[in-house]
Amino acid sequence: MAAGPAKRARYHHAKLVREWLALPGRLMPLVTAILMHVFAAQRIHADDTTVPVLAKGKTRIGRLWTYVRDDRPFAGPDPPAAVFFYSRDRGGAHPEQHLANYAGLMQADAYAGFNRLYEANRKPGPIIEAACWAHARRKFFDLARINKAPIAIEAVERIDVLFAIEREINGMTPQERVRVRNERSRPLVIELESWLREQRTKVSKNSDTGKAINYSLKRWSALCRFLDDGRLCMSNNAAERELRGIAVGRRNWTFAGSDEGGRRAAAVYTLIQTAKLNDIDPQAWLADVLARLPDYPAKRIADLLPWNWRPQNIAAEAA
Repeated sequence: MAAGPAKRARYHHAKLVREWLALPGRLMPLVTAILMHVFAAQRIHADDTTVPVLAKGKTRIGRLWTYVRDDRPFAGPDPPAAVFFYSRDRGGAHPEQHLANYAGLMQADAYAGFNRLYEANRKPGPIIEAACWAHARRKFFDLARINKAPIAIEAVERIDVLFAIEREINGMTPQERVRVRNERSRPLVIELESWLREQRTKVSKNSDTGKAINYSLKRWSALCRFLDDGRLCMSNNAAERELRGIAVGRRNWTFAGSDEGGRRAAAVYTLIQTAKLNDIDPQAWLADVLARLPDYPAKRIADLLPWNWRPQNIAAEAA
């Protein structure tokens, strides 16, 4: 039986990744430029996922981390980009190293390894946590779908009203977003907190519903931060979307033999996902860039970034 379009697309994607993993380090100036662009943002998204790594005849689990800059939800003029890092494990020391020079807003899940980043005396400055409503909703959604729990069902409905407002203001300026949120979202959030606290008195703290309620209430300040800052989103979906390509890749390939393979993969995903975020075909872009890099002036490397790139034949015609 012939493979379907989705399966063929996954195979093609995996094949390209395997080929690009073998590329020499001459693409690293582009990776570094993307990294600098991401961490120059006032707000980033952060997330991580597992990756298989071959080690002495067996497979162990490493991590790929992503940090995403996407200012489009608040009409920011700068292009979107995603940078990836590899690590052998999920220790908090890794994001501390990745973000050593970053200070600003960060949208993320409730991973405890991020906690030191949020300390007020951190240098070069604190990272301000903005928690993810999609994660909070998911705790209730699973209970609503599987157990038909009435409290969970109502919690999902209340949170979904907030997300509907967010869809309406996507792409507006920060000032416009805060105005709408103050008028429409803030009263709903105040009511939701009061309702959750009331429901918590009716259930055991050790029950699944009690745990879902406590997950949100323990993070309430970080969940509510979006109300006062129009640059923030309600969710961390921007980072989760960038990790989906890795989830697809896991079905088709395993890193070839070492942590170095993981680091190469992180560099490759930085290039691929940033191209896609800018509606650029990664294969066409990388083929053109690789042909031009040997003779390309280092001081003009920014011209080859996906959001500035023009194919060589078009650039030649314009010259």
